[in-house]
Amino acid sequence: MTKFDEATQAIKIDDTTYDVCLDPGYSIGGPLNGGYLMAVILRAAVDASPFEHPVSTTAQFLKAPVPGPAQVRVEPLKAGRTAAFARATLVQDGTAKIEGLITTATLSGATPDYHDDEVHPMPPVEDCLRLPDPKPESGMTLNAQMELRFDPPTIGWLKGEPTGRPESRAYFRMAEPQDPDPYVVALAVDALPPVVFSAGARGWAPTVDLTWHLRALPAPGWLTLIGGGRMISDGWFDEEVEVRDSTGRLVAQSRQLARVGRG
Repeated sequence: MTKFDEATQAIKIDDTTYDVCLDPGYSIGGPLNGGYLMAVILRAAVDASPFEHPVSTTAQFLKAPVPGPAQVRVEPLKAGRTAAFARATLVQDGTAKIEGLITTATLSGATPDYHDDEVHPMPPVEDCLRLPDPKPESGMTLNAQMELRFDPPTIGWLKGEPTGRPESRAYFRMAEPQDPDPYVVALAVDALPPVVFSAGARGWAPTVDLTWHLRALPAPGWLTLIGGGRMISDGWFDEEVEVRDSTGRLVAQSRQLARVGRG
């Protein structure tokens, strides 16, 4: 079991209740990363399902949970021959923090009937850049759990040279050797810095709603994350992320609505 597996572990208490312990190692300067929190919820939802994989997840982030004990309460809604539907709620200190609607199924790894091979060209991994290590007092512990190698133009904002477009592109893998699985992919879809940084915004950009789809089981190796946005308006922005595995196959798609940071 890897450190990430331990950090997302859900222990069954009864048919609808799972104990979890939210790990401080996935903090983004105070709040916990949304992708990490989704992975925790999905562990419980999949364990309670007759199917193996979380193929569609919609999560609404009601209030930021803190590291420490919490529970996931799973409410089965319907189960058919090929898919099951459930509501999963992350509860801490008696308060609902995240509400999720999750569809589970079993993916076979079959060859796609149609596969869109068009993807934004990425430089080789060795030509991509890391973000600087955060200062210890920043509370940014998430960086130590994963490796990101960025397409250089998309982190120009670090030097005050944003591209002016909401975008972010990077290679992704866990810091501890681990083949990507659906829970790693849940982390990956929310691992990029907010795409509004590249448009000139700064500060914590809290996610309000995030939906993502697992389209295929990823091959071992680096994942490629291609992020972009369509509109920034009235203090809100959207962010879409496409995840491809080391073979170039599309394995996940996500879209989230978030608040523009005030920093």
